[in-house]
Amino acid sequence: MKTDDAPLKSRHCEILYSIVRSYIETGEPLGSRTISKSRAAMLSPASIRNVMADLADEGYLSQPHTSAGRVPTEKAFRFYVASLTASRMGGVDSERMRHELSGLATVEERVERSSHILMELTRNVGIAAAMPALAQELDQIELVPLGDSRVLVILVTRDRIVRNRVLALDEPVRPEDLVSIRNYINRNFSGWQLGAARRELLRRMAEERAQYDAVERKLQLLYQKGLLEVDTDPEVHMEGASNLLGLDLHLTREKLRELLHALEEKKRVMELLDRFLEQTPGELQVHVGLEEAHPAMKDLALIGMTIRMASGLPAKVAVLGPMRMQYERVMAAVLQTSRALERAQF
Repeated sequence: MKTDDAPLKSRHCEILYSIVRSYIETGEPLGSRTISKSRAAMLSPASIRNVMADLADEGYLSQPHTSAGRVPTEKAFRFYVASLTASRMGGVDSERMRHELSGLATVEERVERSSHILMELTRNVGIAAAMPALAQELDQIELVPLGDSRVLVILVTRDRIVRNRVLALDEPVRPEDLVSIRNYINRNFSGWQLGAARRELLRRMAEERAQYDAVERKLQLLYQKGLLEVDTDPEVHMEGASNLLGLDLHLTREKLRELLHALEEKKRVMELLDRFLEQTPGELQVHVGLEEAHPAMKDLALIGMTIRMASGLPAKVAVLGPMRMQYERVMAAVLQTSRALERAQF
């Protein structure tokens, strides 16, 4: 018997590939006669049966029932997908997809549309997420008085992300002072990365070099309450979770409900992406069997990649689906959607 790391013989590889492909198509356990009929190079059922016995001993096949055929295990799917490469999807115009995403006005809209495209192309669960950061560049800021010493801060970054935040101050600020502060920020820090802008603003205030000395105290109040700070929670969109309902995931109704509930939580979805999709941009990754992320994900697979959008914003694009999925098609869909999102321009 081979060790786990020993390579399979050529015949064993061919038969294992045939079993996995047939199982993906039918979802039915496979016997030696079925495999023998599907192969161009004829081998007797007895010879194939011996190979299947070897593959079962090595953990690539399991037998649901003593009278049934064999089904590929998680190990077999991992072996199978390691041999695949993503290719262009027929009927999908990546340039048209890029233009469609470029026609959307905000990062949020592009991320949401990308998740929907993935769901439509694969009939699985499409996931797309953008990760805002202090490296984003300020476009402009607007300060709106709300009364009761509250100020609405509208912050727009160069990648078209708009954030609204209400600051509760310890004392009122006159509308004309807010106009002066807004003008000062926009004139001096437009185009700056947000983290660098806050550091420079703090330095200038410490040196009392703010241009509008009369409102410098008000500027300090706003700074202390978080002026130019942003919530860096990711923008996450997921489409098609209901597609999991039609799958035979061997889950109780309670476990399936737990799974769907977990996928409703943005934090849990990002934990899934962060766990399985490394930060290095541009590499398509396939992970089969996600039990370590959630017990109910044992029979699921994740195909995705990390990219950097044209604005410099990191993003993750992925498809979550059954272990028994059309891997080549899903890999191609993830690759093309990722490239379109990566190249889309405002």
